[in-house]
This record gives sequence, structure tokens and C-alpha cells, in this order.
Amino acid sequence: MERDTGSPEAEMTAAGFGLAVEEQVERVIVGKADQTRLLIVALLADGHVLLDDVPGVAKTLLVRTLSAVLGLAFSRIQCTPDLLPADVTGSLVYDQRTGEFEFRPGPLFANVVLADEINRATPRAQSAFLEAMEERGVTVDGTTHALPQPFTVLATQNPVELKGTFPLPEAQVDRFLVCLRMGYPSAEDEALMLGRFRSGDPLAEVRAAVTADDLRSVRAAVRVVHVSADVAGYIVALARATRESPLLRLGASPRASLALQHAAQAAAAIDGRDFVTPDDVQELTTPVLAHRLLLAREALVDGRSAEDVLREVTAGVPVPAETEEDAPAPS
Repeated sequence: MERDTGSPEAEMTAAGFGLAVEEQVERVIVGKADQTRLLIVALLADGHVLLDDVPGVAKTLLVRTLSAVLGLAFSRIQCTPDLLPADVTGSLVYDQRTGEFEFRPGPLFANVVLADEINRATPRAQSAFLEAMEERGVTVDGTTHALPQPFTVLATQNPVELKGTFPLPEAQVDRFLVCLRMGYPSAEDEALMLGRFRSGDPLAEVRAAVTADDLRSVRAAVRVVHVSADVAGYIVALARATRESPLLRLGASPRASLALQHAAQAAAAIDGRDFVTPDDVQELTTPVLAHRLLLAREALVDGRSAEDVLREVTAGVPVPAETEEDAPAPS
């Protein structure tokens, strides 16, 4: 599906953006509508994504497909223990013609960056992503270089093969707006996948469905989606409940509260609304908050997961009733 960028169309809406991306992704990825929606939410909320799941469940393929649909500059960084920070950010190279050092950008200088198996990189190399993810720039030899916009890091990691890996520090995990898991496909979806890939590669047939300008304009529209005082208070109450729970030794940070609000705004916009409801917040509580939490000893001994504890903690937070205040006042 190719867009006619020459026609005098109105600006693309978030709902139209989401539909255009979903239609193309579904040509390649089978039965992962929820994961695709989460990726779109994170993209429109200007956030980064951590895909945490076992090998072979299409984590990398989903990222590659999304990049093809967006039509943006794509770069893949295969993280290994010998990866150096300069291999990620770029470095100064001596130019014999001018007699000066000039900066040669690394693979971070792209719109969509796939950090494949990020937990296989050493902490020193992992730290190269921190400034880029937070500040949208990298500093080399005292000079800061702005990254191209838009800029999104989509990182994958394998939670079962831990030999030779370096767990991401809490500060870096907190930079990922959402963490999603692919899960195994159903029997029907797996059979459909076999048929789809039997004689070719569907990814080769994917075409760019949106432009960088579309993404910028939709992101700007997402940020003005109305969040009522009650809904904002609900987000704060959820975050504070995780900080006060005896089952957690590290709760959600203020950055997590902001991430939950921005993600809820994006979800509301994708659904065609200009205001956030408590349902939007509840839909995103687990993918936005769970990966940021550290379990207390009691929860670890009981064999509970962060998702289990989060559901238990947030179940006790009163949900505000949807009122007319949720919708923005007419202009």
C-alpha cells in the first residue's frame, strides 16, 4: 500500500496512522495485534521499547517490519561482549586531507535503531545508549551531536540464555517506555505463518505506509490529548501504590508516571478520542510499569512475578468514574 503524497490530503490522524501501520505489519506478523498496537503506542508517545522474550518468536522480525512500514532510516546494532561504545555512537577519525579530526557517526544515527540482544553488550557499551535515549544526542570528545528526528530505540533481549549476558541496570530499563513479550502463536496462527513463509518472504512486499512528517504531526496531536485531573490523579495513585507496597523494593519512578500518561494519550488518540479514560490507563499499566519494578524478598520467595505483584497492588487503587470532566471543554 503506497500513499499518494502528492494529493492535498488533510493531516493524518493517530487513528489513521495506527490503521495504516497495522495493515502492513499484519502482512508479515501473524496474530500479534496487541504487540503491534503497543509498538504504535510507544512510537506515538515518543518512547523506546524493550522486547523481552525467548528466541524465535519474531521479535527482530516485528522491528524490521515496523521499520519498513515507517519508511525511516533503519539501523541494526548486534550487541556482543566485544562491542565498544564508539561502535555505537561513532568516533573521531583523522582526515589526512585537512589535518583535522572529524566525527564519523555510528549506527545510532538513524530514525529506528534495533539494539539486538542488548543484554549481551557489556555495561560500558550499554551506557552508550543512555544519553541517546534520554537526550536524543551523543557526546564524543566533549562535543554533543544531535541524533536525527524522529529517533526510537527498539531493543530485544533473551530472558532464558543468561550465560554471557549483562543484566540492564535499573536506570537504563527505566528509559524504555514499554516492555512487551511476543508469546508463542496459537496453533492456527502458526499454521498460517508456515503457509505465508512457504514460498517467499512477505517482508519484501511491505511498503512504507506513512512518512516522517506523518509521525511528527501525529506525535504533536497526541501530546494535546486531554487528561483530566481525576485521570492524572489515578496515574499518580498507581505509581505511589507500587512505591508503598512491601512486596516491592523499587516502585515506579516519576518518569514512569509520565510514561504512563503519554502512553495513555497515544492509546486514546489511536482509538479516535481526544481525551484519556481510566480504561486507557489500565490497558497500559502492566507494559509501562512492570519492567521497572524490583521485587522484595517475600515476593521472590513466593515465586511471584512483577506482573503478578503489580496486578495485586493496582487492584487496590480506586478507579475514578468516567465523568464529563474526562472530555475536554468545547472551545
